[in-house]
Formats: sequence, structure tokens, C-alpha cells
Amino acid sequence: MKIITGGVTAAKGFEAAGVEAAIKYKNRKDMAIIYSQKPCVLAGTFTSNVVKAAPVLWDKKVVEESPFGQAVIVNAGIANACTGKEGYDYCKKTASKAAAVLDIPEDSVLVASTGVIGMQLPMDRIEAGVEKLADTKKDTLDAGTQAAEAIMTTDTRSKQAAVEIEVGGVKVTLGGMCKGSGMIHPNMCTMLGFVTTDAVISKEVLTEIVKSDVIDTFNMISVDGDTSTNDTLLVMANGMAGNPEIKKGTPEYETFKEALHYVNETLAKMMAGDGEGATALLETKVIGADTKENARILSKSVICSSLTKAAIYGHDANWGRILCALGYSGVQFDPEKIELYFESKSGRIQIYKDGVATDYSEEEASKILADPEVTVLVDMKMGNETATAWGCDLTYDYVKINADYRS
Repeated sequence: MKIITGGVTAAKGFEAAGVEAAIKYKNRKDMAIIYSQKPCVLAGTFTSNVVKAAPVLWDKKVVEESPFGQAVIVNAGIANACTGKEGYDYCKKTASKAAAVLDIPEDSVLVASTGVIGMQLPMDRIEAGVEKLADTKKDTLDAGTQAAEAIMTTDTRSKQAAVEIEVGGVKVTLGGMCKGSGMIHPNMCTMLGFVTTDAVISKEVLTEIVKSDVIDTFNMISVDGDTSTNDTLLVMANGMAGNPEIKKGTPEYETFKEALHYVNETLAKMMAGDGEGATALLETKVIGADTKENARILSKSVICSSLTKAAIYGHDANWGRILCALGYSGVQFDPEKIELYFESKSGRIQIYKDGVATDYSEEEASKILADPEVTVLVDMKMGNETATAWGCDLTYDYVKINADYRS
């Protein structure tokens, strides 16, 4: 696997664009397109929130019922959530407009929205934006970057990743982009994530890989514990690499799975590290657990703890908060057997062993916790299973951003 620069336009046959449509924001890009020159096999996962935004309902239908997908239209600023029949009709209207200007079937167009809940989309501006996108889309690296920037809301930076692999002697590329900074606690997938690939692969195999992989990537991040109404991950494969078809149980299957995992994990960590107001990426790695599921539960309990997140912000080695979060996770364990460590580029320090704190240096611990990426390592001493979760610190700015979000 070769890590390359790029995003949704890295794979052969994919084009993208980002334009300013004045949906809600002014003087910034707020609409994006992903377009494939050939029809694509589709796979997707969506929010488990009972309150599902209109685009989620539209996309689920396209993924499950349409023979193929070929374009995605995304807007930022307004989520088109809790908007009733009118909101769903606007998804259809957006898809219809895109179908007309791109000369593709309406049911091959997916839509996605992010932003404020409860507002209706300004369809005159949406339709004008679709026309702009169709006119400006390109297959360049810059075009992919423009699209990644256009889907941002409170994100402070765009998020992209891409890799190349070899399948049957043929180069296959995967690239992706995502957005997410607040209301991040996925439970099926990410906020908005889009992965493109030129691999030849069946819908059944692609769907199996995608649904399996989100469990240990996007589902293992949290910024604030809020599962969005709009969570969507879409994966599009147009087959333009011309490789031998990737089939389950083959080495090529494992190679593709590893590549998708890298893209998904990289994007997921970018979101966690760019949480609203965040100054640090908080990683919790649980080792020595008795089951994989318990390892996931324990690691996610720590990164979801508001008290732990606040301690990371203050560079305070308050290990009691970590023990507390492990203890209320629902997993049974002996607290006198586990070990806790802090790690970062500045070093590693053990802070807890045999039921009590070690004789560690508070100064050294604070130095480690002051780095922009911090790992809490927990050895459960119960078995051989591991899991990793990602979050961020909790700062004053998180409250400021969300107190003022709608205005």
C-alpha cells in the first residue's frame, strides 16, 4: 500500500468541484460535487439516530434500490433535517436538477447536507449551485480539495486521504474526504464521509467490507457524545482500474480491506482531532482485554468522558477520571490488576499500577499531555484483545461555538 496525496479525485474517472452558492454562508464555498465518468457500485452506512435527515432517507433508498450511483451533491450550512415531506421533496428536486445537467438517471444521484437542523433549503440557490458544480468539475487534485473545503461547517481544516494498492498486477486507487467537528458520536458511520475507488468489486463484497470496517474506524470516534441526524458514509467504486474482480477469501480482498481501513481511520482521526474548540487529539488504546467488544467499550468510555477530556485540555494527569470512566463502562474487571500509561511524542510514563498511582513526575506527565496528540494506554491484563478510540480535549471554545452556532 502506497500513501499518496489526494482525496475523492485520486481514483481514475472521478471528478469534483466546490463552489460558493450562498446557502447560508457568505464569501465561502458551500456546495460540492463528486462525479464519476462511469456508473458506480455503491455501499453506504447511515446514522442510527431515530431522527434521520431527509438526505439520509434519500441516500438509503438509492444505495439499497438503485442499480448504480454516479454523482453526489453536498451542501453545507443547512442540514435539511426535521424538514418533513418538503425536505425530502427537495432531495428529489436536487437529484432531478443534477440528473438533467449531468445527463444521468435521477436515481443515480445521491445528496448530502450538513449544518443547522430545521431550516428548509433555498432551492433556487441549490439549483444554481448544481449548475455551477456541473460546469466546473474536474479530475484534478485541486478540484478534490475544493470539494473537501466546500463541505466544511465548523471544521477548521479540510480532511482528505488517498492510497494506491496493486490488485492482480493492476494499480487500484482509493481516496476520500469527510467533514465533522461537532455533533460527532457516530453509530454506524461518520458525519459526512465519501470514499471513491476505481476498483472492480461487486456491491455485495464492497458492502460487507464497508459495514465491517466502520466498527473500528468511524464508530470509534467521539467529540461530544451527540449522534447526528445526518451521519452518512458513501463508498463509490467505478471499476475503471480494470483489475481482476476483488472476491472474498482472496489475498486481493485483504489488500483492499486494508487500504479502505487506512483511508477510513485516517479520516476518522482527522475529525476527532478537529473537534470543535479542540487543541489535542485524544487516543485511548486498550490492550489485554478479554473480548474485542469489551476493548471497544472501554476505550470509547475514556474518550467520551467529559472530565477526562477537560483534564487533557488542562494537561492534568488526573488518572482517577480515567479509572472512573473505565469503571462505569459496563465492563467487569479488577481495577487492582490494570496498568495505565500516558504517551506522546514527548515520551511515555506509567501512572497507575497494582491499584495505586505510581511514583510518577507530575511535571513530566504534564509535558506529555501538552502535545497535540496524546495517547492513554490501558492494559487490562485479562486477555489478548485490543481496540483504539479517538476523541479530543474539551475546551472553553467548544461551549462558545455551540452557544452561538445558529446565529
